[in-house]
Amino acid sequence: MGRSQKLSEFKHGIMIGCHLCNKSIREISLLLNIPRSTVCGIIRKWKQLGTTATQP
Repeated sequence: MGRSQKLSEFKHGIMIGCHLCNKSIREISLLLNIPRSTVCGIIRKWKQLGTTATQP
């Protein structure tokens, strides 16, 4: 399977908002139709760096 398109900052924000509202990674994944590994990675990056922006 090929690489998909980059997620928008808006979708990143939705993921973080759902996480802050105590939604599980599985629930967020099903809600946005995004793989759990992607959701987990975005949340982990936000916790460590405080941002979800792409780093150079």
